Amino acid sequence: MKRRRFLQHSLQAAVLTASPQLSLSLSRQPQYDYILTAEEQSLPVLPDTTSPLLTFNGQFPAPVIRTRQGERLRIHFINKLPQETTIHWHGIRLDNAMDGVPYLTQPPVKPGATFDYEFTCPDAGTFWYHPHMHSIEQLGRGMVGALIVEERNKPAFDADVIVGFKDWRLNSDGSFMPLSEPRHAARAGTLGNVATVNGLQLPEIAVPANATVRLRLLNMDNSRQFAISLGDTPASVIAIDAMPVPLQALDVHDLGVGMRLDLGLHTPTEAGVEIPIYDRKGRFLQKVCSLRTTAPLRSGSPPPIPTLPANPVSEPDLSQAETHRFVFEWAGAMTPVSKDGHAHHEFWTINRRAWAGMHSANLPEPLAQLSLGKSYIFELHNATPHGHPIHLHGLIFKVLSSDRKTITPFFTDTILLEKNERARIAFVADNPGSWMYHCHVIEHMKTGLMGYIRIS
Repeated sequence: MKRRRFLQHSLQAAVLTASPQLSLSLSRQPQYDYILTAEEQSLPVLPDTTSPLLTFNGQFPAPVIRTRQGERLRIHFINKLPQETTIHWHGIRLDNAMDGVPYLTQPPVKPGATFDYEFTCPDAGTFWYHPHMHSIEQLGRGMVGALIVEERNKPAFDADVIVGFKDWRLNSDGSFMPLSEPRHAARAGTLGNVATVNGLQLPEIAVPANATVRLRLLNMDNSRQFAISLGDTPASVIAIDAMPVPLQALDVHDLGVGMRLDLGLHTPTEAGVEIPIYDRKGRFLQKVCSLRTTAPLRSGSPPPIPTLPANPVSEPDLSQAETHRFVFEWAGAMTPVSKDGHAHHEFWTINRRAWAGMHSANLPEPLAQLSLGKSYIFELHNATPHGHPIHLHGLIFKVLSSDRKTITPFFTDTILLEKNERARIAFVADNPGSWMYHCHVIEHMKTGLMGYIRIS
C-alpha cells in the first residue's frame, strides 16, 4: 500500500474509533503529506453562539496529523493570519531548522507567506503542534493540534482514543476575555473559564465494550495543570510524553501544560457503561469528560494491555556527565516600558536572566554551550511557589531524581517542577543546534521564563 493511501486509511480509522468530533483535512497534492493553513474562523464553543477562533484549516479540533516512526513527514504551511507565526512540533527530535522557533531557527512566516516543514520522527508516540509566536493569543484562541507517530509494529489495541484538553476565556456572547492578566501571569497563569475536551464541554466518547483501549491524553492548554484519575476504573500508564514506560497502575498522574499521558485499559463487558475521566487538582474531584461503551467487540476476554516498544533514545553516561545548574525564580513586578509606551512584563527568570517575548531578532546568549555527543546532567531548582512544566526542544532527557517525590527514572521532554522542588535530569547532547528551554505555562514563558541551549 502506498504511503499516501496508508495515511488516508489509518487517519480515517483513527478518527472513527476516537471521536466524531476529531475531524481532519487531508492534502491531495502528492508532494506533501498535509497542507495546514492558519486562518481566523468563527466556530461554536459555547451553545448558541460562535467565537472568533484562530485555527488550522478552519476547524477545531485541528487536523490530527499521523505519520509512522522513521518516515519523512512533509507539511506545507500557509499563513492567512494578519500576524506572523510559525509551527513548533512539540516533543519531536528533528532538524533544528524545522523546530519552528522564530528568529532562533527560522524567520517568522509573514501574513500571506508559506513555509515547508519536512522532518523525520525517530520516536513513536503522542505529540502535538502549535505556534511559537504570539503564543498567548494564537494558542489561547485555538491553534493547537495532535501529532501521532505510529509505531513501526502497531501494538494490539482495539481502539485508539485522543483526549485533548483545551480551556477558553470567553464571555457569554462568545467573545474572548483578555487572554492574559499580569496579576495571574506573575502567579500560576491566567486560567480559562470554559473547559473543553476535543472542543466540547463534558463530552462522552464512544469506545467498544470488552476491548483493549489506548487513551492518548494531551494538555494543550495555556495554563491549566491537571491531576488525571479514572476513579475506580483500572488503567495502566504506558507512556509519558510519548516515551514508553513499563506498565504502571494509574492512581493520580499530574499532567502539566504541554505534557501527554498514554493509558491502556480494558473496557467493561457491557454496552452503555460510563467511564469518567477526572481532574483531581486541588481539593475537588472534577469530571472533565467520559468514555461510554458501545456494543461489545468480542465474547471472550480481550488481549492483555501491550507494553510499548522503547524509542531509540541514547542513554546518558552519568559517570562522564558534566553538570549544569539552573534556578527558576520569580523576578518581581518589573515592567520595563518600551519607546512605544507598552509595558513588557518580566516576572520570571532562569539563572537570574529574563527573556521576555520573541519580539525582536536580537537573541540573548545561550543559557549553556554544550558539546555534541557529550552527556550532561542538569540540576533544576524551582525557587518559586508555583509549578513550572519545563520543556526542552529537540532532545529527550531522563528524569533521575527529585527531593519532593520518589522517582523511577524515565525519559521525557517535559518535567513538571512543583513549588520549591529540586530535580536532576540527564541526556546525551546528540542533536546539534540552538534549542529552546522554557516553562510551558505560556504566560511564564512570555514574561521571562525561557532561554535556549546551544549544541555544537
